Order: sequence, then structure tokens, then C-alpha cells
Amino acid sequence: MFKKIFIPLLIIVIIAAVIFLKAKNSSNGKDNGIEMIKVKRGDIVENALAIGRIEPKKEIAVKSKMSGIVRTVFVEVGDNVKIGEPLVEIKPDPTPLEFAEAKRNVEMAIVTLERAENEYKRMKKLLNDNLVSQQEFGVAENEYKQLQLRVTIAQERLALIEEGKTKIADRQVDTVIKSPVEGMVLERRVNEGDPVVPLTSYQAGTELFLLANMENLIFKGTVDEIDVGKLEVGMMAELKIGAIPDEKIIGQLTRISPKAKQQENATLFDVEIEIMQRGEKMIRAGYSANAELVINKAENTLFIPERLVEFSNEQTFVEVMDENGEIIKKEVKIGLSDGINVEIQEGLEEGEEVVERPPKEIE
Repeated sequence: MFKKIFIPLLIIVIIAAVIFLKAKNSSNGKDNGIEMIKVKRGDIVENALAIGRIEPKKEIAVKSKMSGIVRTVFVEVGDNVKIGEPLVEIKPDPTPLEFAEAKRNVEMAIVTLERAENEYKRMKKLLNDNLVSQQEFGVAENEYKQLQLRVTIAQERLALIEEGKTKIADRQVDTVIKSPVEGMVLERRVNEGDPVVPLTSYQAGTELFLLANMENLIFKGTVDEIDVGKLEVGMMAELKIGAIPDEKIIGQLTRISPKAKQQENATLFDVEIEIMQRGEKMIRAGYSANAELVINKAENTLFIPERLVEFSNEQTFVEVMDENGEIIKKEVKIGLSDGINVEIQEGLEEGEEVVERPPKEIE
């Protein structure tokens, strides 16, 4: 009977002893919230972050120099157009007064021309009879030719007002607005039947279309004043577009604004990055994007989380465990930081473990 009770008790004692020893050995470990972090090898990159959007380098607003009503629209948003390709036809819509003035100008020019023609014929006859000089005849001839030109101009103006087209010096002139550049139609701002205000020296005129070359895109954004002093024109940047996150897009910094601007109590500087390398998917104007500009880079280096480093009297330390399991401080030399990890230049080896203590509770 004693033997039957003794053996189970002995087993329980042994199990308890094992548990106690394990707990003791780990008293400096995870039971106290302490973790061991290994020193790793990799790349540390210091970046400056710019926040902005993708825009065409140049946008062209197409306008008309003639007033009227939109008769026909030849292109739609997203169409690619070439130089000289028709975009829209404007139907002249003169006021009754404008039409009357144009018609009256033609009639008056013809009457004046007929009078000058009679005078020209009379002077020519007198010249043949040697009754006037060649100079006097030349004056009458010159006036006659000028009035012929004036009649032609008045008739061409009337034709444009009435029909929207005419021919000047073997060149067809009409009210079809053609593309001034090669690119894509980004916006169409008129529809058939809309009135059009002409572009003049005293008014901006109606914008008909917005065109841009979508092969020549740039990133426009801002960087914080903390980072702008580290930037230089020519730095490479990696752009991340939320709409196409898998595409790798590389650009080059081309402009840094010399003047800051205030935005939501922050001091920011405008920057421009020209896109040099794009992925396979189409990049659309207006995409929101972030640009990471590489300031410094340490490749294939040792690093640990920066939170494990202690600073004291211009020296840096980490905590490690010695052979007896005691936590001791060890001086290290650090290098580049990316804000999360920091480069270890001296003091630790790859694979070596560093102590990470639990965060202190706020009382």
C-alpha cells in the first residue's frame, strides 16, 4: 500500500521540480516581458517623403478667336489627336447689328471702288493724251487698287459671318478649330449648341478642350521643411500610386521651390519629379501619389530596431545577455537610420541577440 502511494507522489515531485527549474531559467526571459532580438543584415534607406499627384508637364487650353455657336464636335475625352486634326466647328452667330454692319461695309466699299474705277479710267485716258503726268496717274491707280483690296476684305468678312468659311489667297479659312498640339483630350468643356466667346486682347475666351501629351508626365507635390534641406535636383525617387500599387514607377527630382508655403500649420515646399520609368498600366492625370526620395542608403549592412539603442553622453549602447544570463550594456557604433531600423557599424555581429525590455506602464 505504501509503495502504491509513494510512486505517484514521486512522479508529481519530479514534474514540479522540472517546472520550477524552467521557470527559474526563464526568470530573465519572457516571463519578465523580455524578448531577444537578433541582429540582421540588409539595406537601410533614408527617404524624404513627398505627397502630391500626377499631372501632365504641359496642358493646352484650346480656344476660338471667333464667336458663335458650337455646330459639331469631332473628338471625345480620351481621344488621341495630332497637330491640325479638327476638334470642333463653330457656327457664326452674329447679332443683327453685326450682320448689317458687315453687309453695309461691303456695299459702301463697292460704291467707293466704282467711283475710284471711273477716276482711274479718266486719268488713264488723260495720260494717253499727255494731259496728266505719270505721277498723277500713279496716285489714281494706287487708290483704285487699295479700294479693290478693301472690297475683297469686306466680302471675306461677310462670308465668314454668313457661312463660317471663305478663301483667302488660295487658302481655305473656316471656323473649324484644329488641334495645336499632339496629345490626348483630357477635358471637353463644350457641347453642341453652346455659345462660344472669342479670345481677344481684353477677354479670356471660352475654353473648348484641354489637351496634353500623356507621355510626358510629372509628379507635383510637397515635402516638409525638415527634409527639404537634404534634397538636391537630380535625386532619384520611387513613386507609389494608390490606384496602381503594384506598378514600379521611377522619377527624377527636377525642381525644388525656393519659397515655402503654409498648409494646415505645416511649412511645406513644392517639388516636381519627372517620370523616367513607368510600368505597363496607364498612368492617368490626377492620380494621387507619394514619392520616396533616396537621401542616403547603406547596402548589405547590419541593423537592429532603433528603439533598442540607448544614448548617453554622446555614446550609444544596447543591452545583451552575458554567459550567465545577466543583462549587461554593450557599447555600439550606429550609422544610418530610416526611422525604424538603425545601422550597426561596430559592436555587434550578425545573429547576435539584443535585449528588448517591455514598455513601461504609464501610471
